[in-house]
Amino acid sequence: MSASQLVLGVKLRDDARFDNFHGDRNIEAARRLKAICDQPAGVPVVVVCGDSDTGKSHLLQAACHYAEARGWSAVCISIAELEPFGPEALAGLDTQDLVCLDDLDRIAGDPAWEEAVFHLYNRIHDRGGLLMVSISEVLTSLGFQLPDLVSRLTHGLTLQLGIYRDEDRQTILQARAEQRGLVMSDDVASFIMRRAPRRLGDLLAMLDVLDENSLQAQRRLTIPFVKTVMGW
Repeated sequence: MSASQLVLGVKLRDDARFDNFHGDRNIEAARRLKAICDQPAGVPVVVVCGDSDTGKSHLLQAACHYAEARGWSAVCISIAELEPFGPEALAGLDTQDLVCLDDLDRIAGDPAWEEAVFHLYNRIHDRGGLLMVSISEVLTSLGFQLPDLVSRLTHGLTLQLGIYRDEDRQTILQARAEQRGLVMSDDVASFIMRRAPRRLGDLLAMLDVLDENSLQAQRRLTIPFVKTVMGW
């Protein structure tokens, strides 16, 4: 499969935009990323670094939405989606004004992939485009072997994301509920937060379950209803 075919098959998430990136912990990183999309000159690459629960994918998708609204061509694709097709899948991505590669650390230590990303970086840079990547830890701890690739990535802008605090996770939960048309009071949200898993991804998966059951039962979100649905 060619890169152009992959790009055609990749769709941005509608719910991943800058205006619905909630929680104070990482909001400054979101502002900086948006500012770079406004004035990308002089920034060859942006590295978004953080745990899997910090919103890295959301921010890369948001950057693409924002870029497209400004008339750019943009693609956001995870390395996991590309891996089955080999490093050759990166060929042609440089035709996009903005290229976002999610979970780049998956290819750390693989010589063929590292070289392919290095050449992609150069092609994007030569065309005046912008590369954004996400990684789980600081670059120097991930085991990348190609010095030229490490050099390029470390000379870009690195945005470090932090793990969300409980108040941020509750804010995100209620905001996501509101997006779905669900009314979630502070009491209900606090009740859920006291019993829900700490990871944001698990918390939002729980919201999927509550949303589906609320629609089926035509019930609003109350503490008794949440208890029944979640078996608490």
